[in-house]
Amino acid sequence: MESMQGETLITTTFDGLSPTTLEVPALTIIAHPDPSRVGEVVILTELRGDEAVKLSRLEPAFAAPGSFDSKPLAISHLSRQPIILRADGDSGVKVVRAGSRTAVDIAGERLQEERVLSTDDLRSGVVLDLGHRVVLMLHYHHPLDIEVPSFGMVGESTPMIRVRQEVHLVAHLDTPVLVRGESGTGKDLLARAIHEAGPRGSESFVPVNLPAITPATATAELFGSIADEEQEGCFRHADGGTLFLDEIGDVHPDVQQVLLRALENSEVQPVGSDKPIKVDLRAVAATDADLEVAVAEGRFKAQLLHRVAAYEIRLPPLRERRSDFGRLLYHFLREELAILGEDDALTAPDASGRPWPPADLVARLASFDWPGNVRQLRNAARRLAVARQAGTSLSASILERLVDPSTETGTFERSDVVRELEKDAANETVRSTSEDPEAEDTLVSESLAGKSWEPVYKKPKEVRGKKFREALKAHRFDLDDLVDGLPKKKG
Repeated sequence: MESMQGETLITTTFDGLSPTTLEVPALTIIAHPDPSRVGEVVILTELRGDEAVKLSRLEPAFAAPGSFDSKPLAISHLSRQPIILRADGDSGVKVVRAGSRTAVDIAGERLQEERVLSTDDLRSGVVLDLGHRVVLMLHYHHPLDIEVPSFGMVGESTPMIRVRQEVHLVAHLDTPVLVRGESGTGKDLLARAIHEAGPRGSESFVPVNLPAITPATATAELFGSIADEEQEGCFRHADGGTLFLDEIGDVHPDVQQVLLRALENSEVQPVGSDKPIKVDLRAVAATDADLEVAVAEGRFKAQLLHRVAAYEIRLPPLRERRSDFGRLLYHFLREELAILGEDDALTAPDASGRPWPPADLVARLASFDWPGNVRQLRNAARRLAVARQAGTSLSASILERLVDPSTETGTFERSDVVRELEKDAANETVRSTSEDPEAEDTLVSESLAGKSWEPVYKKPKEVRGKKFREALKAHRFDLDDLVDGLPKKKG
């Protein structure tokens, strides 16, 4: 296969910087009263031998990846008497309560005396809820030799570090890259990271939704039209930069041929032109489809697969990078809360003195499989942020239904979210933790239903910030309802 202009051909996926086969247990903070500590980790090298690990408010010491500033959990609601973690032969790790007064839920089940977690459990990641105050993920960590930049991607799990290493490897080449991954894993973000990390980063990044291009419009949309100066076409727009061919596995067969010819020759012929035009671009494609099966079934051209897949990067689904869950959740919450003007929500405790969101709720979320991956998690974070602004207390069962993939649409109306939450909140009970780590949870959630709000009519310029949000809350974020409630001008 001939290379494009200046292209270095790589025909295999990343293996030059492969991790060692050694699996070392680790603990990562998924939720903490101090949100800045989410994502801190401790590598439990003691569990490779006969030593035990003590887990309490005083030990072990956690640190952010790449940092030497380590410190214990330091949460007064956790017992000083430690929980014990021990290696259990080939079976993984044994968790022993050992007289600790801290209530421990492992994957949603209360720890009585001891529990053995298998190697499969640790490879998947096990959620530990300590006293409904802090949530940890017990998982395997693979030592990796080479540190690389984040490239704007959130995550410090082994699979994501490998992805970043691959970006580092190919970004400065002109090699076409095929990004594979399930729906919602962030393939478009990875494609942009490859573009921005390379020498073309200051030039155009042009995404193309290939399934939307029909054979009748393909030439004009991809290559432009001489008669219409505004219709430059995707290829010419990306000249000097990167062309992102999204969902290439779903492109029409006739459009595949058009694409293949342009990519092979590095030239396009706009509608109305009698001669081709050279283009210099880098192609990055993405798909969640099995292209090899599509080729075998005659639905996808083998030549096009070879052209776009000179190098492949696989984005892991969220269930394979669960130690990143806390980092992602709090990253999305900060973004959504900032939009709503609730920037301090993550550090301001609720009426019970607990930070928001409640740790037990985060633990339940961290145990989900997330078939919609990172996109679904972002949507859940948006719903959480809206629910908080609406004043609705949340229970895990409410949120379970709201993140149910059968109801996942990808877009939300804020008023719809509030109504969904309000519907269930009246009869829900949210577990909370008292000052005694042994105490049972008793806090009952509130509902917006039954709350009264007296309208105070003011000039629009006098209604600012908090008052404006209170008015929206009272009308369930329905602007039409809010306007209907205002006095009408006479005459």
